[in-house]
Amino acid sequence: MCACLGNGGQMTMKITSDTFFNGTLQVRQLQPGYRFSIDAVLLAHLVSPHRQDTVLDLGAGCGIVSLMLAHRHPDIRVFGIEIQPELAALALENAASSGLAGRVDMRCGDMRVLTRAMIPRRVDLVVTNPPYRRVGSGKISPDVQRAVARHELKVSLDEVLHAAARILHKNGRFAVIYGAERTVDLLARMRAAGLEPKYLRMVHARRREVAKMIYAEGCKAAAGGLKIGPPLIVYRADGSYCTEVKRMFDA
Repeated sequence: MCACLGNGGQMTMKITSDTFFNGTLQVRQLQPGYRFSIDAVLLAHLVSPHRQDTVLDLGAGCGIVSLMLAHRHPDIRVFGIEIQPELAALALENAASSGLAGRVDMRCGDMRVLTRAMIPRRVDLVVTNPPYRRVGSGKISPDVQRAVARHELKVSLDEVLHAAARILHKNGRFAVIYGAERTVDLLARMRAAGLEPKYLRMVHARRREVAKMIYAEGCKAAAGGLKIGPPLIVYRADGSYCTEVKRMFDA
């Protein structure tokens, strides 16, 4: 479904609307502009908040990760931080239209200056789907929103990790989905930021293909010890989603 938003009858942006979980979750996105990808769906499925957790979503975009987590875990509270005002506003609308405004709070802000005092509750879990291309690597999209989502134009990996470490309490958890080609960077910098890597799972588009993404969890100020989970395969040979991935969209 598409709609247009504007001022005084003049079209300024086109909005598309998608639903998940048998229509209970409505997600509106800008077109053209940043649109969430399978990365966000994987992150929201693979992370497991504890009961009564307060979750912080760094770089929330249109709110898809926050909304999916709040839908699946009805006893958690989620705060999202998004630096681009139009996306933060859209995330708030998505929370309201899905009946989650009371548990999902979206704010426009820069995670690089985020402090504990800016979040009204103690944060137990930080989740993020940050840009994983360095500036100067690959072609930068002419669309500003897409460029910011894919390249480290507004925030670097180190800045994301240090923001998470600043906000989390001791033994607080961190979950990220990231480009597999930067696995060494991710794990080394997580440890340097005080977010000890504890769990790792590689994501492959198809069997017998190299991993495209990595899902990683860390714990603040924890002892060493890393567990490696089974590989996650996204597509079958015929191009359809594998069973585990299909379930991510349905429940």
